[in-house]
Amino acid sequence: MAQPTRRMTVAQAVVHFLAQQYSERDGIERRLVPGMFGIFGHGNVAGVGQALLQAKLAGEADLPYYLSRNEQGMVHAAVGFARMANRLQAMACTASIGPGSTNMVTGAALATINRIPVLLLPSDLFATRAASPVLQELEDPRSYDVSVNDAFRPVSRFFDRINRPEQLPSALLAAMRVLTDPVETGAVTLALPQDVQAEAHDWPEELFRRRVWHVRRPVPEPAALVRAADVIRSARRPLLIVGGGVHYAEAEDALRAFADASGIPVADTQAGKGALRWDHPCAVGGVGSTGSPVANALARSADVVIGVGTRYSDFTSASRTAFQNPEVRFVNLNVTSFDAAKQGGEVVVADARAGLAALAEAVAGYSVDQTYTQAFQAHNARWNRVVDEAYALGHQPLPAQTEVIGAVAEAMEDRDVLVQAAGSLPGDLQMLWRARDAKQYHVEYGYSCMGYEIAAAVGIRMADPSREVFALVGDGSYLMMSQEIVTAVSEGIKLVIVLVQNHGFASIGSLSESLGSQRFGTSYRYRNRATGMLDGDLLPVDLAANAESLGAEVLRASTVDELRVALAKARSAEHTTVVHVETDPLAPVPSSESWWDVPVAQTATLDSTQDAYREYQAHKAQQRHYL
Repeated sequence: MAQPTRRMTVAQAVVHFLAQQYSERDGIERRLVPGMFGIFGHGNVAGVGQALLQAKLAGEADLPYYLSRNEQGMVHAAVGFARMANRLQAMACTASIGPGSTNMVTGAALATINRIPVLLLPSDLFATRAASPVLQELEDPRSYDVSVNDAFRPVSRFFDRINRPEQLPSALLAAMRVLTDPVETGAVTLALPQDVQAEAHDWPEELFRRRVWHVRRPVPEPAALVRAADVIRSARRPLLIVGGGVHYAEAEDALRAFADASGIPVADTQAGKGALRWDHPCAVGGVGSTGSPVANALARSADVVIGVGTRYSDFTSASRTAFQNPEVRFVNLNVTSFDAAKQGGEVVVADARAGLAALAEAVAGYSVDQTYTQAFQAHNARWNRVVDEAYALGHQPLPAQTEVIGAVAEAMEDRDVLVQAAGSLPGDLQMLWRARDAKQYHVEYGYSCMGYEIAAAVGIRMADPSREVFALVGDGSYLMMSQEIVTAVSEGIKLVIVLVQNHGFASIGSLSESLGSQRFGTSYRYRNRATGMLDGDLLPVDLAANAESLGAEVLRASTVDELRVALAKARSAEHTTVVHVETDPLAPVPSSESWWDVPVAQTATLDSTQDAYREYQAHKAQQRHYL
């Protein structure tokens, strides 16, 4: 008997297929791809665009469409959504051929680096080549099958180009497999030639049945668990470092139980912050280049470091200078063997929740010495007084950025979400922020992409409308990408955007000065005709007026007291509100008592560079490989 078929275009088949995909973990099912962001052009308006319209008007498939304003921005929104959903859901993104599609490459890199699932559907050149070269086609004289979409290959976890309708089913199934695999997940790219999108085909009905993709929770291998437990039991000065894997596995309760039982101090990475509340007796704050002095002191003397769900980025390891004990050993629990094998430690490949529960049972009865606990808790108490002072610095004439952070923390409730990604703010936040909920702290620091904040905030609020979302953005990031304010306004997605005006790249300005480059090229100023450099007066750029022109309500604050009032008003508003505040980028920030490896010129005539290089050599001598 012939298998039943349904005749429709490739694009229509994609829409119908996606509408029937579900994920499941711990017995809870949810839509895997609950919607699609997009911007239409000649490459997809008659393909995916027509398919979405027909599905909606005819009631054939439930796949909501959300109009974005920037292709990179919509991928950031999709990442924000998926991260908020603990990688159990992934939005799709469609763009037109040429620049529309390649605008998504940066977002794809961000998603893959952070191991966040997104489905990208970039339009492509004609598969038939009947009209080649078409508008926006890259002509490569070496091969006619090369297009600009090949740029997605190195930044995607899975890439395929659908040149014939028959190729679509296997590609769609592979895409769903990768999106729901906690090890392999990241950007998934299916390039859709514009002629193929509109081509009709007889599809097997089986393609459109309801499918449930089960997200696994791997358990530790017994022998690996025994080895790891032996190392932990031998520790006198252990330190546990939690990364984003703890959140994605929803392992916060297991982490807290492990800390309560063992007394081991818990430090966090940017992605791991909030896994343990800041005021838990074992919480010691961020670790590494922008961490707290408490966690970094513990890291320097630790004899055993337990990494859970972390990939040990250079900021976490302070460019391999964080762990200075010559006898230090590592136990790494990670769902990904690639990350678990880092630092040459004991490897435990498992889901963070399952692994922590198993480790707790394997080391039952073990706890750190009370003198160790008392020492780090006393250090923590001293550090918390420093944070209090930074929040209430009273800097004049303009507020310090640390005071802005303090005011935002005061304005936010526990379940509100803070979004940040780039500039000097991620460093200050990892050091100073006191996370009160597992989802309160959302800082993208795998790619640290300027412009992520506002776009991601849209996706975060879509994923959980019950939470207020605060996008904290510097003027540099705002100028990179503010267009998704329009998307938030048009969709009725309420955001609070805190726009910090510091007239340039505060983060790189500070880094430049520390490296002997004297903040060269980091300020937004007029070119000075006398010096020929960009060191003239400040530019008269009014970013608050710009935000207002995009449809947001704008509140201006000149002092910390005015900022507090504005934040309270913005939080209670029903629509997107931007709070604009100017800060002093030269205001002091507490020291993390750590280091980040950024090379300094080895030869220079500038005294500032020579001084910086001598300091760099001193730090470089502390670098080591953990083998």
